[in-house]
Amino acid sequence: MKAVITSTAKYLPDSVLNNHDLEQILDTNDEWIRTRTGIRERRILKDPEKATSFMCSEVARKLIEKRGITADDIDLIIVATMSPDMIFPSTACLVQKNISASNAWAFDLSGACSGFIYALHTGAQFIAAGTHKKVLVIGGEKMSAVMDYTDRTTCVLFGDGAAGVLIEPGTDEEHGVLDARLYSDGKGCDNLCMPGGGSLHPTSHETVDQKLHYLQQDGRQVFKSAVVAMADVALEIMTRNNLSAKDIDFLIPHQANHRIIQATAERMGIGLEHVAVNIDRYGNTSAATIPICIAELDEAGKLHRGSSLILVSFGAGYTWGGIYLTWV
Repeated sequence: MKAVITSTAKYLPDSVLNNHDLEQILDTNDEWIRTRTGIRERRILKDPEKATSFMCSEVARKLIEKRGITADDIDLIIVATMSPDMIFPSTACLVQKNISASNAWAFDLSGACSGFIYALHTGAQFIAAGTHKKVLVIGGEKMSAVMDYTDRTTCVLFGDGAAGVLIEPGTDEEHGVLDARLYSDGKGCDNLCMPGGGSLHPTSHETVDQKLHYLQQDGRQVFKSAVVAMADVALEIMTRNNLSAKDIDFLIPHQANHRIIQATAERMGIGLEHVAVNIDRYGNTSAATIPICIAELDEAGKLHRGSSLILVSFGAGYTWGGIYLTWV
């Protein structure tokens, strides 16, 4: 039994932080950011009383409303995030509470920027097993909460947002989540991490003074690894499923860097007109980037029954992977 996507939704905060705004607080400029990353602006959830669970809850409500069901119909909520409201309870449990999904159980999945494809594959297994009928899979991040806005190498890259899908059992073997290849390599852990706040470096005056509670990245190493990993897994998915470039309607890549997106498309032989790109408007929203792209394609009426999609991502861990699915 294949898991199929039956509803999509996204939530982006209203507040826009563009490159010219960053010029006022950093030694950088719009041209430098655009030419190296492809980013013009990103969204920021400014309200200090609202966090990742707020955005994910908004997405969950939209998914349920668009499908014409109630929150009580939901069996499971999976939230992929690296910026949870708190270490525990899970952001997914907060979403479950916020939308009053009394019959659902919930958990978070930590796969960093690959979190959504990890979560989508996980949710699809519950559908395939026949034990669940309606699963919400949401990626959400308040990345602005873990940014050091004095570090121009990281804060220009990330933004806030959330998006997700509702998955349900399909009616045939030709549509839905058809294949997935997921990977991780912990040897890259030091190149992209947030050292403070866990059991290794619990919160203290020292960890705050050392800025250990902000995202830290070796951009050059992450870029080199991501270019290879995303392109390789995309080609692997194509080979495993006997796909050529003309068989793919859309490549939906993680929105980390426009040059990585271009390199992946070129390795697959796919023109950019068949690639979902919104990094220019939202920056890197980590686990939310892929579902935001899916929701935008759906809203634009570009997805039809049988549309063939390949999702690929790379993130901290390292984590990476790809999913092949067809639309219903």
